[in-house]
Amino acid sequence: MADRGVDLSALPKEVRDQLAELDLELSEGDITQKGYEKKRTKLLVPYFIHTPGKEPSPLFWGGGEFHAQKGFLFCVCADIHSEAVQAALAKHKEEKMALPMPTKRRSTYVPSPIETRTPPDSSSGSEDETSARRQSSVVPTSLVVNPNLQSPDSWINRTVQGSSTSSSASSTLSHGEAKPQPQSQPKSHVVPIDVQAIACVTVCFLPPPLSAHLLGVPVNSRVSTKIQQLLNTLKRPKRPPLSEFFTDDAEEIVEVPQPDPNTPKPEGRQIMPVKGEPLGVVSNWPPALQAALARWGATQGKSPALTALDITGKPLYTLTYGKLWSRSVKLAYTLLNKLGTKNEQILKPGDKVALVYPNSDPGMFWVAFYGCLLAEVIPVPIEVPLSRKDAGICQVGFLLGSCGVGLALTSEICLKGLPKTPTGEILQFKGWPRLKWVVTDTKYLTKPSKDWQPHIPTANTDPSYIEYKASKDGTVVGVAVSKVAMLTHCQALTQACNYSEGETLVNVLDFKKDMGLWHGVLTAVMNRIHTISVPYAVMKACPLSWVQRVHIHKARIALVKCRDLHWAMMAHREQRDTSLASLRMLIVADGANPWSVSSCDAFLNVFQSHGLKPEVICPCATSPEAMTVAIRRPGVPGTPLPARAILSLGGLSHGVIRVNTEDKNSALTVQDVGHVMPGALMCTVRPDGPPQLCKTDEIGEIIINSRAGGNMYYGLPGVTKNTFEVIPVNSNGVPIGEIPFVRSGLLGFVGPGSLIFVVGKIEGLLMVSGRRHNADDLVATALAVEPVKTVYRGRIAVFSVTVFYDERVAIVAEQRPDASEEDSFQWMSRVLQAIDSIHQVGLYCLALVPANTLPKTPLGGIHISDTKQFFLDGNLHPCNILMCPHTCVTNLPKPRQKQPVGVGPASVMVGNLVAGKRIAQAAGRDLGVIDDQDLVRKHQYLTEALQWRAQTDADHVLFVLLNAKGVTVSTATCLQLHKRAEKIAAALTEKGSINTGENVVLLYPPGIDLIAAFYGCLYAGCVPVNVRPPHPQNLAATLPTVRMIIDVSKAACILTTQGLMRTLRSKEAAASVNIKTWPTIIDTDDLPRRRPPQIYKPPTAEMIAYLDFSVSTTGMLTGVKISHAAVSALCRSVKLQCELYSSRQIAICLDPYCGLGFVLWCLASVYSGHQTVLIPPFELESCLSLWLSTLSQYRIRDTFCSYSVMELCTKGLGSQTELLKARGVSLSCVRSCVVIAEERPRLALSHSFTKLFKDIGLSSRAVSTTFGSRVNLAVCLQIKRDLSVLQGTTGPDPCTVYVDMKSLRHDRVRLVERGAPQSLPLMESGKILPGVRVIIVNPETRGPLGDSHLGEIWVNSPHNASGYYTIYGEESLQANHFNTKLSFGDPQTLWARTGYLGFVKRTELLEANGDRHDALFVVGSLDETLELRGLRYHPTDIEISVSRAHRSIAESAVFTWTNLLVVVSELCGSEQDALDLVPLITNAVLEEHHLIVGVVVIVDPGVIPINSRGEKQRMHLRDSFLADQLDPIYVAYNM
Repeated sequence: MADRGVDLSALPKEVRDQLAELDLELSEGDITQKGYEKKRTKLLVPYFIHTPGKEPSPLFWGGGEFHAQKGFLFCVCADIHSEAVQAALAKHKEEKMALPMPTKRRSTYVPSPIETRTPPDSSSGSEDETSARRQSSVVPTSLVVNPNLQSPDSWINRTVQGSSTSSSASSTLSHGEAKPQPQSQPKSHVVPIDVQAIACVTVCFLPPPLSAHLLGVPVNSRVSTKIQQLLNTLKRPKRPPLSEFFTDDAEEIVEVPQPDPNTPKPEGRQIMPVKGEPLGVVSNWPPALQAALARWGATQGKSPALTALDITGKPLYTLTYGKLWSRSVKLAYTLLNKLGTKNEQILKPGDKVALVYPNSDPGMFWVAFYGCLLAEVIPVPIEVPLSRKDAGICQVGFLLGSCGVGLALTSEICLKGLPKTPTGEILQFKGWPRLKWVVTDTKYLTKPSKDWQPHIPTANTDPSYIEYKASKDGTVVGVAVSKVAMLTHCQALTQACNYSEGETLVNVLDFKKDMGLWHGVLTAVMNRIHTISVPYAVMKACPLSWVQRVHIHKARIALVKCRDLHWAMMAHREQRDTSLASLRMLIVADGANPWSVSSCDAFLNVFQSHGLKPEVICPCATSPEAMTVAIRRPGVPGTPLPARAILSLGGLSHGVIRVNTEDKNSALTVQDVGHVMPGALMCTVRPDGPPQLCKTDEIGEIIINSRAGGNMYYGLPGVTKNTFEVIPVNSNGVPIGEIPFVRSGLLGFVGPGSLIFVVGKIEGLLMVSGRRHNADDLVATALAVEPVKTVYRGRIAVFSVTVFYDERVAIVAEQRPDASEEDSFQWMSRVLQAIDSIHQVGLYCLALVPANTLPKTPLGGIHISDTKQFFLDGNLHPCNILMCPHTCVTNLPKPRQKQPVGVGPASVMVGNLVAGKRIAQAAGRDLGVIDDQDLVRKHQYLTEALQWRAQTDADHVLFVLLNAKGVTVSTATCLQLHKRAEKIAAALTEKGSINTGENVVLLYPPGIDLIAAFYGCLYAGCVPVNVRPPHPQNLAATLPTVRMIIDVSKAACILTTQGLMRTLRSKEAAASVNIKTWPTIIDTDDLPRRRPPQIYKPPTAEMIAYLDFSVSTTGMLTGVKISHAAVSALCRSVKLQCELYSSRQIAICLDPYCGLGFVLWCLASVYSGHQTVLIPPFELESCLSLWLSTLSQYRIRDTFCSYSVMELCTKGLGSQTELLKARGVSLSCVRSCVVIAEERPRLALSHSFTKLFKDIGLSSRAVSTTFGSRVNLAVCLQIKRDLSVLQGTTGPDPCTVYVDMKSLRHDRVRLVERGAPQSLPLMESGKILPGVRVIIVNPETRGPLGDSHLGEIWVNSPHNASGYYTIYGEESLQANHFNTKLSFGDPQTLWARTGYLGFVKRTELLEANGDRHDALFVVGSLDETLELRGLRYHPTDIEISVSRAHRSIAESAVFTWTNLLVVVSELCGSEQDALDLVPLITNAVLEEHHLIVGVVVIVDPGVIPINSRGEKQRMHLRDSFLADQLDPIYVAYNM
């Protein structure tokens, strides 16, 4: 390693012979590797760098002493290795790991139109100029020049010819096929990629072809194959190992793992401050910078001060020192005397003014800046605002406001270009103070009177100017520089750079700040230097323009960035006769960055033949606070090149310096930035915590004590103290002196010969799992992975986001418009592998956005903080994204290990008693005993009840059916219903030849016909089976379900309407089912008036009354048998609970096909005699306000609805409450609004509904809920009662509790306060019905649980269903679900299992009898719970978190597949938002539920199937997803 930078061919022959002998000894095993390197190093020592005036520095240095074991390896390395990324990817290639490619709908991303031949657009003065971060010395390159170079792309493409570019099957196309990728062809005119150096050996890693049958997955199952690929990738070992996973303690707080004992630690001694050479005292140095300008203006008036270039790169004008002086004086006079009225002075010395000048007009800026200095006002240079949406524009306004700026100086042309209001006034930018704009063109300036001279005091500590600085978080602060600091800094630069009068300097940097201002504007005037300013626009059009200016003007100094070196190198063939021999100093402003090494080397390699001398390249290190920290002094011809260090990235991530001797792939090569500035004192301190001095082998923040530095953040005294007044302390925390230092924000160390090395910036530091990573290094590695076909001009941003207690690395890059999906995905997967191997850190997210869409800094760089904010807000709109949470999230709690059930019933009982817990059970009030024989007879069967009402109260209206207009379309009195039922019974007997006990399907839309048909079946002795009719517009999807129920129920006949009968026999129906095998179909619309011979009376009440078929949320079609006894008991229970009598009127807006909805629609009114207003839910589609208007019109006190109806009204009418009020709609009459559901109460929806409609009189206490299940159609139901009602029947309002979600995942119930973290609000599921008992049971042990546990709800009631209706009779399933017993406690009682998890809590509320109220809380379906990481999750909770993640998520559903969590989200916004949702969903689930999402599916609205009760059909969704039937917008497979 020691000879990397040495030209071996230039060594003396005897040295070369000795080296060859050493190589022979090593190859034959006669010498160890350690001995070999030691001897080799000793031979090469004399040929390494000599610091001028000092002895040669030893190669090994560390711990304050020079020794071989603990040191660094510094070497001159112009030829740097380029195998790092290639080797890293080759290593992954051996693993043969195929990554599943995301699935994207082809219409999702339309490339944004961009110009085909636009110049590179990196900034000249951007602090976060990621676009300029090209090829790092992490992966340095040796440049081979193609003599036929036409364009960068053609050069790059030729380097890849002959390499394999065929796409692997892991890049699955949307049809599951793999397409071969055509060989890329060179192009003649392509946009130059914005990189600093391109690897000639390009990386061409392609994952191996994917097997069609991975672990038995069929080849045509595209989704399953991709999930299997994903599972395969998850088998890779993670970093850190599993032993370092976070552990859950009793409180389930994530703890930080113990540090690794093998972590490298600094071993050297404490660093000693490094002192720069004394600042020389020169007799003719001016007392102030203005004095220098006055001197040159008077004595050297015709000497050129500044030459500005036009857009073509030709000189536009030259400003002489005389002109500069006279115009500056005019401006100073105008500012102080001519802005206000004669008696009013607007500006006073010490006031702040903004300088707003474009990068293309340096002359106006120079005049304005020096005019302000002469007027003793403080200039605040800022960028020209172009629109209200400029990145960071609000923060610039904050800076101006905090500085008290009320006046802005600008040029006439710039003023005309500023955005205006329609009235022609300057736009008021967001966050900006009101500014008065002053044009400083010469024609508007006033010549001062002869007796007026500007006051030029000796430089003091007053502020001279304020330089803006954008921080990592996007905030903009102003660094105030005093007059004496400005002068001293110019003097120090003059001495360090050896400036002399009359030299010519070419400046490519932004002249408003940083190096461009310090050298090109301030120090240039002090030394009467002629500055040629090359604007950013010229560089875009002609990258070689600065080189041409050096050649034409014989410039001695050039001020550039690495990007300018790269661009010039790419275009140098256009000018064969340029000469750079005149340059004595090529100052590289960003040479402190590690990735600048290869740019400098490549530029030297190309231009050495044009007269460029190696010793003139002078990198430097600067920051706005400390100003120039260090600069390499111009060298003497023939001296050795400066030092380089090859460091271990692993060591750097722990903050220590180690020579990279083992893994060459993870090495970082850095070049020195010279010595500390004259008159300055420098040391390094630890970047976090107290400013403790570093050890000699430790990376720290460079701090400077100098008169030539910033003084404060203007207006921010607290932050100023922490940055500008730092007192270093030793290891004991004792201050080492009283001298204050300034933090530079640069991370580095001091090398041999007091050379300064910088390895990064504090702002680019990413702290991941306690290790430091430099954003610039990650950018460089990403750019080394063959970015030519994918990344647009090398524009890459790297930042970290905090997710689940740690920082996660995200990379966002702009994608070339012509990049293919396969190329992009291949590039992303290679970047993952390269960064994982080289930096030992996992990427959390890698996103590609369309070209030119990332927020830019004023001069074209990427605005990192705005990009990060866009990412977090979901406004990034990527066109490709890859999430890798499985790789990098290694701090999840340990999976829960479930204990085996080995505890006996006695132990459980005793445990419950000792813990002071009561058994979790509750019961409704007693049904009571009916003494009256008439009542017994009347209510024994519903048919008898209807006959009795037809005789005793024939004209009483039982049912009123409304249409969409709210008009009554049909009514049914007791007698009318009885007569219609008789006609239908007669038709069944005559037409259908139906025998007693046979099943008859009722196929009707919601209405009175359905009710009549039901009672007609009972009259005929048949068993009705109520079925939802098929949707006429969607027969293909709905008719098979109808057919299935008919087949399963073995129906002998179908009762329906004429319209539906035609539908069943139509051609459209024939396409879905076999219409020739329908059972007998009877149209009941026009039946003759006939009576059955007799009305059937069942011999026993245990016989089946009807079958209740429904599809559960898990997608199971189940039919349950409801006996006549259960019907009577249920109706009686509902009558008592709801106080239903003949005088009462209720309104229901429900589907009448199953469950409690069917009971309320068809049965309850006949039993209780109350009037029911029927509102078919489908009518709300054409008239949203129908339900609410009906409640108001009929003065309904009690109404029943479903969640889907409530959601429809909330979304559709939420903004129309004023309109409803104007139409006279009032809900003040509504006492109870009961939601019929078989799920957890939707608290948020209920609250939204109540809140929205309180303006039209809805009581905040009106909404309550019910709970029913397949085994028992109504367990809970609550009606609000008036206070005037007898106290014996009243009860408490439903209560809400907050439970801890972490405990709930462990099946424990722990109540917490409202607003507590990880709290879940749950509402009581209504009051338990009379005659019903519930108990909470462990579903595995079947033993009763205490009331602090979550368990399955078991129910005992006279209206339990009799069992499942099956063709072959599954006796075991019947016994398990309908007739099961507790394993201990009360082994005699028969219970039915609801299949729902819940808990019982005794509340502080009192029942009517004075007992405390036992509330039942339903949490979720047992079949739908997700068992992940040993914990129980409820889909609803995860879905709520997902829906909150972004405004464009309409609805979401989750399920698991092969232990992966799949999230399906409906996108209600633009399709360009689709990929924004992927990281936000992943973040939300990880943060709130500690789960990693495996697959994110973005679909169109309405794709998630929902049943008639508004419940999601998650299993249907899962089946559709796996069968690839969703037509998703995007499917992301998280790695």
